[in-house]
Amino acid sequence: MKCNDLYSEFTKLSTYLKPFSLLVARLTIAYGFYEPAKNKWADMDSIIGWFSSMGIPFPTINAYMAASTEALGVLLVTLGLFTRAISIPLIIVMIVAITTVHIPNGFSAGDNGFEIPFYYMLFLLVFLSQGAGKFSLDRLIFGDKN
Repeated sequence: MKCNDLYSEFTKLSTYLKPFSLLVARLTIAYGFYEPAKNKWADMDSIIGWFSSMGIPFPTINAYMAASTEALGVLLVTLGLFTRAISIPLIIVMIVAITTVHIPNGFSAGDNGFEIPFYYMLFLLVFLSQGAGKFSLDRLIFGDKN
């Protein structure tokens, strides 16, 4: 058997991991958004003050929008429902987080840099392009084949 044939066979076999890997990725990202969403809702006044101190326009509206997007994202990404659609506002939340909070600290997560939100954004781009996978309500309800 040639190297090309072996690699083709390996590639074909590895595609069986796609549904499981998308499920695990979705659950991981949903868990990652859970704590920040919970913390925002637990003390919204502090979040509004924090947003205001960073110069974020309309801090009250934006604090509620960020908290709502994250909370809804936890639910929808966990269920794999409207996964492609919710990925877009979650990506925007990550872009705002990176540009307003993390980028001055560099890349490293250990220094509160943009490493973790960047990885979240990459996963969300995967969900946007690939969908939620076989183990999702998107597949069950809408027949999303990816």
